[in-house]
Formats: sequence, C-alpha cells, structure tokens
Amino acid sequence: MLEKLESIKNRFEEVGQLILDPEVISDQNRYMKLTKEYKDLEKLVSVYGEYKKTLEGIQESREILENEKDDELKAMAKEELEELEPKKETMEGELKFLLIPKDPHDDKNAILEIRAGSGGDESAIFAGDLFRMYQRYADKQSWRLSITDFSEGDAGGYSKIVANVSGAGAYGKLKFESGVHRVQRVPVTESQGRVHTSAASVAVLPEVDDVEVDLDMNDVRVDRFCSSGPGGQSVNTTYSAVRLTHEPTGIVVQCQDEKSQIKNLEKAKKELMSRILAIELEKQQKEIGAKRKSMVGSGDRSDKIRTYNYPQGRVTDHRINKTVYNLPNIVNGELDEFIEELQLAENAEKMKEGEEISS
Repeated sequence: MLEKLESIKNRFEEVGQLILDPEVISDQNRYMKLTKEYKDLEKLVSVYGEYKKTLEGIQESREILENEKDDELKAMAKEELEELEPKKETMEGELKFLLIPKDPHDDKNAILEIRAGSGGDESAIFAGDLFRMYQRYADKQSWRLSITDFSEGDAGGYSKIVANVSGAGAYGKLKFESGVHRVQRVPVTESQGRVHTSAASVAVLPEVDDVEVDLDMNDVRVDRFCSSGPGGQSVNTTYSAVRLTHEPTGIVVQCQDEKSQIKNLEKAKKELMSRILAIELEKQQKEIGAKRKSMVGSGDRSDKIRTYNYPQGRVTDHRINKTVYNLPNIVNGELDEFIEELQLAENAEKMKEGEEISS
C-alpha cells in the first residue's frame, strides 16, 4: 500500500506543476481534467502525509523504548506509542477507503428512464408517481430535471418517460435507482378495494461526452416529426421533434422538449451515445457478476430492488434489507436515507474485494 500511496503522491505533485504551466492553461479541456484530478487526489495525499508522520512517530517511540535508559523519556515514549498505534489503525482504514476506485461516471449528469411494467393502468400511474418522486429529489439536490420524451398512460401517469438530470453527482446517486420498483396498494381503478401489486422499471444512464463513444452518424437513421404535449395535442406545428435509430444495435431514442430541431438533435445524440455506452457497462457488470454477486445489484432493469407498501406505509429496499415506515416522505423525494446506505454498501464491497485481491 505504501508504494501505491507514494506513487499517487508523486502524481499529485506532478499535476500540481502541470496546472501552473501556461501551455496547459491555454488548453481548457486538459486544464479542467488536470484540475479535477488534482482535487480528487488532494484529500488522499493529505491523509497519507499525516499517516507517514504517525509511522515516523511510532518508529521513534519504539527506538527510545529499546535504547534509552532514562525512565522519564521511556515513560513519555510509551505514552506516545499508546496514542499513535490506534491512530495508525484508524488512518489505515481511511486510506483504504480513499483508495477505492471511484466510478469515473459518478460526477456526470444522468439520463433517467421510467417504464410501466406489470399491472396494467396502475403500473403507468405508479411510473408517474416514481417520476414525481425523482423530480422532488432532484429539487432537493439543486439539480435540473428536463423531460425529453414521454408516452402517457390511458388512466394517467406514463407508460414511458425519459428525462435529463443535470447537476453535481447526479449519476453517482441516481444509479442506485436502476431496477424494478414494486407498489402494493388499492389502485384507483379497483372497484372492490383489493390490494394489487404492480411494477415499473427504472434505468439510469450516465450522460457521456462525444470523445467517450465513437458514434458514426452514417449508422443512424434520423426521423423528424411534430412535438406533442399532454393528451397528445400538438404543441409545435414545425417538425422540431427528432427520433434517432441506431441501426447496428436497434436502439431508438427521441427528443421533443425543445422548440429547436437542432437542440433536440443534440440532446437525442447524447442520449443515444449514453445508451450505447450502457451496453458496454452492462457487459462489464456481467463479467464482475460472474466472479461475485454484487450486494447492491448490477443496475439491470430486471432486478427487483424496492417495494412501496401503501397499506402499511412502509418501503423496503431488498438489496440492503432495509425497511422504513415513512412512505409519504420517501415518495416526496426523501431518498438520501436509502442512497447513502447503498453507497456505503458498495464501498464496503469494493474494500472487501480489494483485500481479497491483495491477500
């Protein structure tokens, strides 16, 4: 671990010099990447510096105890050793945590897609409830959420809705929402008061940059049509809405939230690239899953992740076996209680995996 930490410290110092270089400053893309790298390494290097001082203090105290004849000095060294050794263990735990590889997509914007599943009209109504839950959560995080595509359900809600979520760490938090969400309640469409179970699936993708996915527009069919609003009414008499079909994969995306066809095309391209990248990420997750079963799931839309039980006012996250009895708060966007524990579970898993590899 010390060799790895020393290497990181050297890189931190190198990056610190690079961001002062006028040639680097003039290249905004490179400067921004290096500035972010410097900020990401700063905490780790700071803790490592304190850790080295602690190791040196332990070594000096041990040498005094072994070689010094003065009882008072030996007593002071013993007292310092008793203080420094627990500190060393605490700092080692912190360093291991900071060394956990960070998902490079965590800081990115996200694309959120919700689809009605089993349960007929009630599943579409539930998909609408989930969307409002994420709208409220986004507001609490000071994120910007904008709808890019939707299809309304016959009795309300949505059979499908797609939105862009822009803000610091949007993907890093929302990625834990990918999977199947179940609801248990008496639907508004139920005449005899029976509790039904319905489901909707959520998919969260990181928004990607052009450099991350090599998209050949010759492989993409572009269709243009009029935007539609709630109830199917036309909100734009020009062909501003855009549908893209990626021929090699069969992926179809569309965007109709902007009045400008050019802006809709750019948004649709970003979503298409995100979906192409998601295929690669899913392959990687399956490879990891073949080695170990992830506690927090693969993010696959087929994984049942959470149940919302209205009669009992409870919400259960099946990945971490956590149940809370504050359903109204959860559906009002108070999701941090679940998301923070899922982040901890993911980090604990990564730490365990790292220990297995190093042992």
